[in-house]
Amino acid sequence: MTLAGLLDAALGRLDWNALPFWEMVTHPSASSIINGLIASGAAGIMVLGALVTIWALTRHRLWGTLWRDWLTSLDHKKIGIMYVVLAFVMLARALAEASVMRTQQAVGLGGGFLSPEHFGQLFSTHGTIMIFFMAMPFLTGVINFVMPLQIGARDVAFPLLNSVSLALTAAGAALVMASLLFTPFSIGGWSGYPPFTETGFSPDVGPDYWIWAVTLSSLGTTLAGMNFAVTIYKKRAPGMTMFRMPLFCWTALCVSILMIFAMPPLTLATSMLALDRYLGFHFFTNTGGGDPMLYANMFWLFGHPEVYILILPAFGVYSEVISTLSGKKLYGYTSLALATICIAVLSFTVWVHHFFTMGQSASLNAVFGIATMLIGIPTGVKVYDWMLTLYRGRVRLGVPMIYAAGFLMLFVIGGATGIVLANPSLDYVTHNTLFLVAHFHNMLIPGLLFGMLAAYAFWFPKAFGFRLEEKWGRRAAVSWIAGFILAFFPLYGLGLLGMPRRTVAFLEPAYLPFTLIALVGAGLVLFAFGCLVAQLVVSIRERDMRRVPVGDPWDGRSLEWSIPAPAPEWNFAVLPKVETRDPFTEAKEQGRAYRSPEGYEDIEMPRHSAVGPIVGIAGFACAFGLVWYMWWLAISGALLSLGAMLARGFARDTVRIIAAAEVREAHESWLAMVRATPRIPRHEENTPANLGHAIPASQEEQS
Repeated sequence: MTLAGLLDAALGRLDWNALPFWEMVTHPSASSIINGLIASGAAGIMVLGALVTIWALTRHRLWGTLWRDWLTSLDHKKIGIMYVVLAFVMLARALAEASVMRTQQAVGLGGGFLSPEHFGQLFSTHGTIMIFFMAMPFLTGVINFVMPLQIGARDVAFPLLNSVSLALTAAGAALVMASLLFTPFSIGGWSGYPPFTETGFSPDVGPDYWIWAVTLSSLGTTLAGMNFAVTIYKKRAPGMTMFRMPLFCWTALCVSILMIFAMPPLTLATSMLALDRYLGFHFFTNTGGGDPMLYANMFWLFGHPEVYILILPAFGVYSEVISTLSGKKLYGYTSLALATICIAVLSFTVWVHHFFTMGQSASLNAVFGIATMLIGIPTGVKVYDWMLTLYRGRVRLGVPMIYAAGFLMLFVIGGATGIVLANPSLDYVTHNTLFLVAHFHNMLIPGLLFGMLAAYAFWFPKAFGFRLEEKWGRRAAVSWIAGFILAFFPLYGLGLLGMPRRTVAFLEPAYLPFTLIALVGAGLVLFAFGCLVAQLVVSIRERDMRRVPVGDPWDGRSLEWSIPAPAPEWNFAVLPKVETRDPFTEAKEQGRAYRSPEGYEDIEMPRHSAVGPIVGIAGFACAFGLVWYMWWLAISGALLSLGAMLARGFARDTVRIIAAAEVREAHESWLAMVRATPRIPRHEENTPANLGHAIPASQEEQS
């Protein structure tokens, strides 16, 4: 075989044209140069970030620590933290892309600076990242970290599977990032509708990037859902019945069930689309006997439960935040739990409202419109219960509560517009306008993103042992809320004026004032993200004056606040016995908190494993090979992944024993420190006096 033949076999269809600057070099024009510079700048930032990370890890000799203590760890807390780190990295890219698109639309009267193809790629990557690689990792990370602590477990049911789930999600995210360097990405949107994503209309690699990135993510999410569900069913502490679980655990359980049943239709849809593109099948091509509506039904059979996969964990976070920071027992606990179940069930009955305009009968549309409206009932129950929890409570307006207050106001507005869109006749008018874009951002940003940022601020001390800086956190929270309002409320007006969504440019001058206001909002959102970065930097620098080693900085009510901060590897020295819904609050009020247990036992914990990282690397290699027709790489990645899992099946030394004496020494040392630490009232929560030993609300009121 000649050298050219070897290169063709090795590189597949990867050539110089894949480089983001190649078109502006070979075919220079004003448009190609501008778009090439933007694409090359984005790729350069990614490469620079990777090089800086490699340099920092090398200079500080942290490669061994990263591998031993993090990447191969099966500790649910560390895996949860890595999920959240991944989410923040992908959020940064998605926000940058959204800002570029918003700038294009602000100057898009008659043209603008982005080509339609480049705008389409930004549109597709933004939606794909925000749903699959920001929102999903964020909520999965929070559930991973918090849920086992709240149910009194030492880890999830399947620790190794947890690591593999993270690795598959990270591999999908890496594939999306690789599309910055080796272009293009899909221009078919985050939903990837055929026939536009079929080979006849999109013969380039873009849809293949999307297919394999989403497939890796959906596999990881399905495995995570099974893991969480089994953990909640089987790993609860003695005495913790289902209706003694914190509300966050109820939402985690319902989300887990949704993951198990909603993700397979997506995996099947992307697999069938891949068969159409790679092997000439015709599942979704009319001319070959297929039907594109089959794809629409399969995608949205996943897509609408996905909305509640995103929203329900945030509902659980708000329940914990509102109860804790108002110093009150959660109002309407049973109704909140039942409302969560109702929302989860109803989420499978409404998928057709995502394509009311696609030609099905009026009777069918009416059925799904009514089902869509019904979801407003249990959601309304939740809102009223949260407000009644706040009523006459001793509310502290900390950062998590600011996010919760913004959510309560904005989510109700978004829900009202959802009721409008549930009417098929009104949806027919507004469906393909920016009104719909405003609606789903109105649900997902206050609903999901604000909830996850509230969780980040709320549980950060438990993860790292010190509080986040408050002033920068408040600036971030207020800027997120104001930026969201300015960025998306004008889109309601634009939609009613008739501006189509997915529009790169426009000719109607009446749109311009609204697009300019939305650009200001996008700038404020970027400022909010910058405040989060500044908050983290300042908090790390001042961590010694913000430490909360006792572990209860907010007068928490559930079990996670009853252990040190950061939590030890084994979580609980002795598994707790639960008798009430707010076990830690009652223990504090009755003077039973921080007592030495009657005895200690050896604790069995999983050994570290490299299977997860290997599967992730192999999964990325396989997917990248499939995208570019590097069959040797695709086959090698698949075999490596399979080999790693088979080899794990022969491993026998998979657990290690932590001696009771070691547990006793660590726990008794912490208890001695607790007894020597003064308790602090609420008004001193954000001062250096807060070492995590809070005075219970009832005792503070009496004093």
